[in-house]
Amino acid sequence: QVQVAESGGGMVQPGGSLRLSCEFSGSNFHLYSVGWYRQEPEKEREVVGDITAYGRARYYDFMKGRIEIYRDNAKNTAYLQIKSLRFEDTARYSCNACARGDCTWGLGTQVTVSS
Repeated sequence: QVQVAESGGGMVQPGGSLRLSCEFSGSNFHLYSVGWYRQEPEKEREVVGDITAYGRARYYDFMKGRIEIYRDNAKNTAYLQIKSLRFEDTARYSCNACARGDCTWGLGTQVTVSS
C-alpha cells in the first residue's frame, strides 16, 4: 500500500523560503516519479514541477527560477524548495507519486505568504 504525505508548509513572509517534503511509504520509491502541484483558493490545481525516477527535474514556467525539486531515495522523500516567496504563492501544495500509470496523492500542506 503506497502512501504519500506532505509536510513543511506554514506561514512565511514575502521573500522567504520554504522546503516542502513529500514522504513516500511503500516499496521501491526509486521507481516512482514525483509531481508537485499547488491549488490556490477557488482555483484549479496546477502543476509546479516534477522529478523522474532517474532524478531529472522539470519546472513549469510560472515558478521556474524560484524552485528546486530533488529527491533522496534513501529517505523515501522528494522535496520542493521554494525561494523568494510571493503573496500569490499562497496555496495548498501537494505531491503525487506515480509508477506504471498509477498515482497516489497526499493531502497537501498549506503555504501562506503573509507580512
